[in-house]
Amino acid sequence: MVENTALEFFDDRENGNLLGPVDDVAAGVIAYFVMDGAPAALVAVHTVVESEHRGKGYAGALVQEFYAMADREGVPVVPLCSYAAKWAQNHPDQAPVAPAELVERAKEQLKTHPELS
Repeated sequence: MVENTALEFFDDRENGNLLGPVDDVAAGVIAYFVMDGAPAALVAVHTVVESEHRGKGYAGALVQEFYAMADREGVPVVPLCSYAAKWAQNHPDQAPVAPAELVERAKEQLKTHPELS
């Protein structure tokens, strides 16, 4: 659980970042892209938490919010990020499994986003 601070998330969709700021500084971020085509999906590529905030639950809170954001938008999540994928395995009630063909499409589209690799 996030210690002493509730994150207020900011979806910087234009730059493909879900930010979890603490005291106006990003404690962590999920780099992502919106998958083209139908069905669309949110594709988590990397989850990064600044060293001073590690071990406090920020990464899990970010991934949980990422899935909640996708749910609000009515789209699935494809967790290409290893941390997000592991979190999803451990929270199947909050993280529906993306169909295999969606995962393959996301991997192909990631090749068109070299800035995220």
